[in-house]
Amino acid sequence: MIELFLGGSRSGKSKLAEQAAADTGLSVIYLATATGDDQQMRARITAHQNSRPQSWKLLEEPFELAQAIEKHAASETCLLVDCLTLWLTNCLFKRDLAYYEAQKQQLLQVLETSRCQIILVSNETNMGVIPLGQLSRDFCDQAGLLHQQVAALSDKVTLAVAGLPLSLKG
Repeated sequence: MIELFLGGSRSGKSKLAEQAAADTGLSVIYLATATGDDQQMRARITAHQNSRPQSWKLLEEPFELAQAIEKHAASETCLLVDCLTLWLTNCLFKRDLAYYEAQKQQLLQVLETSRCQIILVSNETNMGVIPLGQLSRDFCDQAGLLHQQVAALSDKVTLAVAGLPLSLKG
């Protein structure tokens, strides 16, 4: 079972995904993709960590997400990945497009073949105006394509708006 939670910044998507993970009754492994490159991001990471149950295992993987999912996938485990757009950012801006494309293909393959519960969170960035800069447009394009591909493999897709879930699939 694959679930995808999409939403804007502070939309409540992570909280909804965390509740879905808790509701599985399985052991939860939280795969975090964020890196604490600045003080504000470090504060966000700390707030997220403090809001989660202490029994959840935390793994930080900013680049090789498919490998981490494959390594930790088990029938008695729910993998919660937060978030795909931070992972995309890491791959694109700390590595390059070719690296990201290779990692994305591996991720899609793992999602297609995995038999464990996987919950993915991602920022929906493409609901506003088209960004002026090429870098921003490239990011939005890649995020939109990634979301389409992951949603196609997902059993459930939920859009979070103002902390409320809107079911898009499943």
